[in-house]
Amino acid sequence: MSEAHRFGSGPVQAAGPWSRYLFTGAVVVLCLWVLVPIYLLLVNTLSSPEAVATYPKRALPEFDTQSLAFFMNYAGVGQALWNSIKVATVTMILSIGAGAPAGYALSRFDFRGKDTFRVLVLMTRAFPLPLLALPLAVLYIRIGLDDSILGLALVHTTLALPFAVLITFSLFSGIPIELEEAAWTLGCNRFQAFIKVILPLVLPGIAASAIFAFVISWNEVFAAAVLTIEHRTLPAFLLQGLAESPLHLKFAGGAVLVLPALLFIFLVRKYLFSMWGIANR
Repeated sequence: MSEAHRFGSGPVQAAGPWSRYLFTGAVVVLCLWVLVPIYLLLVNTLSSPEAVATYPKRALPEFDTQSLAFFMNYAGVGQALWNSIKVATVTMILSIGAGAPAGYALSRFDFRGKDTFRVLVLMTRAFPLPLLALPLAVLYIRIGLDDSILGLALVHTTLALPFAVLITFSLFSGIPIELEEAAWTLGCNRFQAFIKVILPLVLPGIAASAIFAFVISWNEVFAAAVLTIEHRTLPAFLLQGLAESPLHLKFAGGAVLVLPALLFIFLVRKYLFSMWGIANR
């Protein structure tokens, strides 16, 4: 019996190291896939224009800020950057303002069509944005929302709202309803119980959901390029104004677009970890 058990457990034990090696290799490949382009972007952004145009490329940056300084002083960059901040902020507010109540209702109430509603929320991401671009442009021109911060923010909100609803739904589902019921027995109504008991527990997750909405709006380019002319965001401005620019300016523009989003997520990483900790409880 013991020999059979030993022989039977041999393949399982032998497969253990290989599975760990495979997992480690997959993690390394994924990290390189993400980090190498960012590293090359930083190296070329912080190198002189002459170094960017030469081959072979440098492995380390020269810490030359000529390209960044020229890009930031490029006509229209400042206004496009400010437009991106405004659109992303409005998108974040609208996404959380609509997504958090929907997530709470899905987690706390049973109603007819609940599962269908959750599917429909996901279906909003099933339609490619280029397919909707022309109808949206015509509609916006008719109602006067074309080339406006609010009009673009509404489109970005439709992109970010499914994430906000599903993330907040998982957060509220992870909070036992008994906590609210205990607050009700102590004299709180539903709103007071939510503010005093539930909101402090889910606030890190809501902050993380807001960050997702901000980053989605910050990086979106197609709707901004189609629906705006005078109020272009930074991605749309880069797509239009720097298409024929020198290579070093393209790297500088990419860094200005990518690095703030990475920094923003890095600063709130503890809220992201708290979100998953709450959601998986």
